[in-house]
Amino acid sequence: MSPPERPSLSLKSRIIASALFLNLILVPLIGMALSDAFRVEMTDAEQSEMSAAMYGILALAEMEDDELVLPAMLQDKQFNVDQSGLYALVTNEHGDILWQSASLLGMNLPQKLPFPALGERKFSEINFNNKPHFLFSFSAGFAATTATEKPLNFAVHIIKTEDALELTQAEFTQKIWHWLFILMAILLLIQGGWLWWTLWPIARFRKELTAVEQGQQQHINSRYPSELAKVAEQINLLISNEQRQRQRYRNALSDLAHSLKTPLAVLSSIKQLPAEAQEPINNISANISHQLKRAQSSGNAAWHKGIDVAPIAQRLARTLPKIHHEKQLSIELNIENNPLFYGEEGDLTELLGNLLDNACKAAKQRIRLSASKQQGELHLVIEDDGPGIAEELREAIFQRGVRADTYDKGHGVGLAIVKDLLTTYQGRWQIERSQKLGGAQFTIQLPK
Repeated sequence: MSPPERPSLSLKSRIIASALFLNLILVPLIGMALSDAFRVEMTDAEQSEMSAAMYGILALAEMEDDELVLPAMLQDKQFNVDQSGLYALVTNEHGDILWQSASLLGMNLPQKLPFPALGERKFSEINFNNKPHFLFSFSAGFAATTATEKPLNFAVHIIKTEDALELTQAEFTQKIWHWLFILMAILLLIQGGWLWWTLWPIARFRKELTAVEQGQQQHINSRYPSELAKVAEQINLLISNEQRQRQRYRNALSDLAHSLKTPLAVLSSIKQLPAEAQEPINNISANISHQLKRAQSSGNAAWHKGIDVAPIAQRLARTLPKIHHEKQLSIELNIENNPLFYGEEGDLTELLGNLLDNACKAAKQRIRLSASKQQGELHLVIEDDGPGIAEELREAIFQRGVRADTYDKGHGVGLAIVKDLLTTYQGRWQIERSQKLGGAQFTIQLPK
């Protein structure tokens, strides 16, 4: 049979993952977007300032004797201070320097400055003096006023260091990340409260469902949001139908057993009845009594209440060797992690009883029963030191009336009952050879 599918992520895990995605991915993205937008705004502001400085220089330009004339000192003091970070120079179409500000004295002048088309401007970045700088270039010209004059075209270049912008950018980034971390903490608190408020009905629903499983209450009684109210209604309907069906089953079984007991009692009282017929009648009567007790005990069991495997296994381990006393059998128990069976106690007794009884019939001396809880499932392993079961019979022996050659007693019904019970509880089984004892090994897996 195919293994069970792995459960998907819970709603709580999905919502927590969404909240973490919102905080750890989107909030940093917002921070980076704000930082980039701030830099764009600051760069535009720098461009505007450099454009204003360029027009100030252009207003002072004059042409005398076909040469450009500009004052040595400008109104903006940064142009007059050596290596102040703000520089200006004028070049002609061939790249020759026509004028430079005092702030460029003693510095290596930049090479290959752009010369935009007449009346156009260009804003870019250059590496000047081993530091990044902004470069604003604008081309202008003086037209010839006389026949002897020549037109003079030139470009005004404003160079400004990016140090101030980088410092402002770093301060802004530090502040924005500081406030974003505070915002992230506030969002986590708000999302935690929202998560608790949203999932509280589901947690309460789960608690009530567990109480129903354990027999502490019969139905789901609390009021829930509309999304869960319909589910609760359907579960209550399912529980009621299951209880009515169980009651009908007990009543039918009890009626059938009582209707058979009287004729059997009459048959048993007949003195002329042959001795060989008395034994089958007694067996039938014992089976009827067993089914009556099972019907009565099943009414007291809680819906899907966990039944402890250990006491039932210990009782069977004490009883079965006495039934098969001629073999002097030893049943070893290995029970771990307090395994529970979610179903009827009678079904667990019948399941283990039939498997262990078949193992007793096939074993030479040793039988081993292992029970454990693995990934929420009940795992049962029954091994014996008998001759094992041939591969071609490993599926057939679960059919009614079919017995393996190693089982010389019985009518081949026990394992068919086992298969019916496993099918009812959606269990899985596997038959193979025991590595420890050498005989047959039955592995049973029962989900919760």
